Amino acid sequence: MESAARVADRPDEATLNAIRVTVDRLRAAVEQVIVGKRAVIDRLLVAILAEGHVLIEDVPGIGKTKLARSLSLALGGTFHRIQFTPDLLPSDVSGSLVFDQRSATFTFHPGPVFANVVLADEINRAGPRTQSALLEAMEERQVTVERQTYPLPRPFLVVATQNPVELEGTFPLPEAQLDRFFLSTAVGYPEREDERDMLRRFRVHDPLAEVQAVTSPEEITAMIGTVRRVYIGAAVEDYVLDIVRLTRSHDEIELGASPRAALALARAAQATAAMNGRGFVIPDDVRAMALPVLAHRIIPAARVELQGRTKEAILSDLIAQVPVPVEEETEA
Repeated sequence: MESAARVADRPDEATLNAIRVTVDRLRAAVEQVIVGKRAVIDRLLVAILAEGHVLIEDVPGIGKTKLARSLSLALGGTFHRIQFTPDLLPSDVSGSLVFDQRSATFTFHPGPVFANVVLADEINRAGPRTQSALLEAMEERQVTVERQTYPLPRPFLVVATQNPVELEGTFPLPEAQLDRFFLSTAVGYPEREDERDMLRRFRVHDPLAEVQAVTSPEEITAMIGTVRRVYIGAAVEDYVLDIVRLTRSHDEIELGASPRAALALARAAQATAAMNGRGFVIPDDVRAMALPVLAHRIIPAARVELQGRTKEAILSDLIAQVPVPVEEETEA
């Protein structure tokens, strides 16, 4: 009976079509600025619809800031960029109380974390206390200052960046903090013709100035609620659990994915299904999101790292071992 109720609560076709149209518009708006990186853009859109946060580990100069900025413009929301440095304080992120001499009272001045899209640039350059201030806001979606709680706006997306090459003077995120990120990705260098297109687009003016809002924070918030109702059948649930639980017993993995990772993978699959106009999740949705959701959450065994095996390669082999379910008919 519970399964029948969940199927009945599935979003209707008109609502799903509206989500697909909005996603297409968002993607097109961002692609006015970011050339040839549709997969990366789609991962950010999945994170927004699933209310998650994104960690981008890549070298400088490949468009991470423009990616986050163009997305915030297309969303019609607010954008703040925080440059993380060793001297950055927690109050520089969350905000602080300022004394007003005229009223003889303290007034809260919100920090840059109060925005729909927050770019935390080079997050690993700040100290652990400052990192924790941001990660608390990510998890709780609120800021507490002097025992007073202030809710953050919705939608709320943190795009944090790390430079995987330059590690001197950094404070690497421990595993417990990495697990707070919904997914991780890399932008990567563009293909030659995409880079030529980029040169021509930016030759005379910045296309970022032409990005227009194609939706609103209120509409995105409603879409998030719809995504939560996308149906996941028992067979697909088992598929998610089989993948996550295998990471905990695999001989090439020292630390496997957490229960939070299982929940993130299920929600990412729901968002992927909705973006494709479906009210139910299929195994392909899970497979498409398994690597970006799980890769930053596992620790390979030391001997495997010495062999040069990447997390992505380990996970790809692991996923290939898990039988793909034949899901029961869900369209009825």
